[in-house]
Amino acid sequence: MPLLIFEDEHVSRLYPVTVGRPAYAISVGSYRLIDRLLAWNEELTTVVRPHLRAVEQADYALAARGGAGDGLVLAVNARLVPSAEAIKQLRAIYEARNIGVVRTGDAIAAALLPQDMRPPAEEVDAAMLVRHLGDLRLPSLVTPGQDYELPLLDYPHDIIRYHMRTLRGNLDERLHLGTYQEIADGVFAAPGATLGQYAVTDTKAGPILLEENARIGPHCYLSGPAHLGPKARIIEHSAIKDGVALGHTTKIGGEIEASIIEPYTNKQHYGFLGHSYLGSWINMGAGTCNSDLKNTYGQVNMEYNGRKVPTGMQFVGVIVGDYAKTAINTGIFTGKTIGVCSMVYGFVTTNVPSFVNYARLFGQVTETPVDVMVATQARMFERRNVTQRPCDVQLLHAMYELTRHERQLAGEPLSL
Repeated sequence: MPLLIFEDEHVSRLYPVTVGRPAYAISVGSYRLIDRLLAWNEELTTVVRPHLRAVEQADYALAARGGAGDGLVLAVNARLVPSAEAIKQLRAIYEARNIGVVRTGDAIAAALLPQDMRPPAEEVDAAMLVRHLGDLRLPSLVTPGQDYELPLLDYPHDIIRYHMRTLRGNLDERLHLGTYQEIADGVFAAPGATLGQYAVTDTKAGPILLEENARIGPHCYLSGPAHLGPKARIIEHSAIKDGVALGHTTKIGGEIEASIIEPYTNKQHYGFLGHSYLGSWINMGAGTCNSDLKNTYGQVNMEYNGRKVPTGMQFVGVIVGDYAKTAINTGIFTGKTIGVCSMVYGFVTTNVPSFVNYARLFGQVTETPVDVMVATQARMFERRNVTQRPCDVQLLHAMYELTRHERQLAGEPLSL
């Protein structure tokens, strides 16, 4: 049965995370939705925002695969939380072959429909597809004895919320499906992964999984559940605690707690990072720390696009968009967001727009030209033996234009 992943009209609420990546490529609980659905080995197509199509075509294996199909297509919202339970629910919808829709709140989370009701993905944008699905007036798939629950990511802090809820179950599933060797009590390693001398591990709350060629330096402390992606590196004297998931080719040091770090990001020096999300190609300078708890111990309210949103969570750290950088000894207050391609210095007491040099401590917030980021990207890629492609440069220019309103509404004038 063909699969269709679609972004809906609410995907912009996940900025800065989704400025430069499809919503299906957000890591939650060590998984991305795209990887979950590619593993079904079925024909898979997507409907994403236009500025992402070129880099998507280059980065994801979305060619037709699998059998002939049975005249049905399963459409899945790209904001779906990729938990073991949610994927199990999708399988149940897939196998029941009952035409209909599952809604989460006012959004379509998944829909099973005849192929002749699906518009050609290459001819529609995300908004048109969502309207089309709504116009079909499909029956609800909630039936007696079968109440589907498919949670969606509504705001960036939901990434942390569902990461903490799903990581343990997802790691248990990885252990069941994968090939690992138990190298210490509750510590499981794929081929080439190593645990340094004098490392201390605590797996009472969940396992620690090391993927291929992940490396942990000497004198480290790790507590589960935790997942280290392929080629992730933990430097000596680091503390990885209570729900950390690292993407491939990351380099991590200091104290990390309950956080997600996407591929190719460096936080290799001392400093605390807690209950936070870091995108890709980020570098955090030595001594950078964030707060994830208010001095009042109250629940954290986030600010998105000038509007306060209660999280209902006591611990929320920082949400950092792709390509952002922090200087040495940067201090980030509780529940802040840092936009894509920004350079941050001093104390971060407000949300940081995208493409700025943020130095409020010194009385200055200036715009970062997109050409500077193109040159920076080329240097970063070269260090990791990654080729800068035209689609990567095009994406930076698109991200710059998409976030222009952030710099115009930043709350203080930019010095250009």
